[in-house]
Amino acid sequence: MKRFKIHPITRQRLQRFRKVRYAYWAFVGLLGVYGLSLFSELLCNDRPLLVHYEGKSYFPILKYHPEDTFTGNGRMTRPDYKQVNKLAAFTENRANFMVFPLIPYGPGETLKPQDVETSKAVTVSFGAQPSTAVLYVRPDLRVEKLRDSQQPTGVRAEDALSDRFAVPSGFRAALQKRFDNREDAGFEQQIALNEKPFTLKLAANSVRSKPRKTVRVYLNEVLPPLEPMVWKDAKWKKINSSWNALPLAVREGIEAGVRSSEEATVEDLPFELGGTPYRARFSTEQVIFPFRPCRGHYLGLDSSGRDVLVLLLYGMRIAFSFGILLVLSATALGTLFGAIQGYYAGKVDIVGQRLIEIWQALPFLYILILMGSVFGTSFLLLLILYGIFNWIGISYYMRAEFLKLRKMPFVEAARCMGVRPFKIMMKHMLPNALVPLITFFPFSLVGAIGTLAALDYLGFGLPAGTPSWGELLSQAQEFRYAWWLITYPSLALFVVMLLGVFVGEGVRTAFDPRQYSRIEG
Repeated sequence: MKRFKIHPITRQRLQRFRKVRYAYWAFVGLLGVYGLSLFSELLCNDRPLLVHYEGKSYFPILKYHPEDTFTGNGRMTRPDYKQVNKLAAFTENRANFMVFPLIPYGPGETLKPQDVETSKAVTVSFGAQPSTAVLYVRPDLRVEKLRDSQQPTGVRAEDALSDRFAVPSGFRAALQKRFDNREDAGFEQQIALNEKPFTLKLAANSVRSKPRKTVRVYLNEVLPPLEPMVWKDAKWKKINSSWNALPLAVREGIEAGVRSSEEATVEDLPFELGGTPYRARFSTEQVIFPFRPCRGHYLGLDSSGRDVLVLLLYGMRIAFSFGILLVLSATALGTLFGAIQGYYAGKVDIVGQRLIEIWQALPFLYILILMGSVFGTSFLLLLILYGIFNWIGISYYMRAEFLKLRKMPFVEAARCMGVRPFKIMMKHMLPNALVPLITFFPFSLVGAIGTLAALDYLGFGLPAGTPSWGELLSQAQEFRYAWWLITYPSLALFVVMLLGVFVGEGVRTAFDPRQYSRIEG
């Protein structure tokens, strides 16, 4: 058996690459996360790794087992293992058990709101019914008519405002401007009415075609603020000074309400404070997708109720696999066409170059949309379509390398010996033209991963439901409040692309021919 040997120059390049520490550890990191993603089913899955039932062991992650195998109900469909695990056959018999992965959620599993564990905190908010009134005032400050709220202010029609409260001088001036049909920016000031604070307000005024006969005045009662309070774990987690101002009976009623609302919906609690009616409202956190990070779902849930951490891990495998396959296929096509052009040169080179320029001018995105509408979106279709357009750039470099090598003595010698052209290109010339391929590979891989994320973000990438970083970013645009949908996919994309660039820089440094150059005097 022939022993594998590393060429001395290759060994030197590997040693130089290892000396670039950030590039070496970036390569180890990329290799590690991609290797981890290859075993996503063992880490994140809604199917158990092992089911021991009636003395037999089953491995659902490797082989399909119908529901009838564990329930005997005659159904040959795929079982919901989490529901089956709750049956008496598993809960009452310890010999029957299931072993789920570390993260027991699959990429296509959509959770129900009741399955998500929330904080169980109860927020108590207070809604008041202040006294308000809209008064229509004449120039003599008498009220012609008014609209009162359910809690009247005490002001009645034909009352003079000056008899009910001290009218500010600024209010009189602003009121007169309205009767004179002049512009005014508005007026607002706090007054005392019936020994209670009220806000006296005039809206901004503009010039009208006819002068006003009455002016609309707003009276709004100013109530003492009652900030919301939070009850959690049978105690107040967030409480404020307003709590001590509440009567004892009201405080007892609120505490009874928060204890009850932990298990069921509780009606509002009405009470009075200083003669003003209030309502205490009890609310618990409602699970609406997308949902924030919580226990069991540490990176949150997307708009369909899928675990974001699971989607990131599976999406990493798809992104890396797509990038590697795309770069390999594009490299193979680019090398083939560039080698043919560079080796034969002349008319073959000129004709080939014109055809490549025509092919490059075709609108890739329009073709992708057209083919997707005809055949449907899929991983294979996206790989083929992008691959037949992505090879052009590398073909230019390989063409230049082969044009340089075609007149070298070892190539001329091979021709004279009658070696076939394809063998000359692949065996003699290609090993000497690998530098562009190796140095561009990390950068091309990073570009392919970014391209897939961009296409998924635009909706022209993988089929709907496929774990994808771009799809999560698209959801983040729709749900602006869901910060976890933009933070974690963007961070994953940034880290992977940054590590890829570090590896590319290290490879370029290792293959830099200037390392060998010497200037002698």
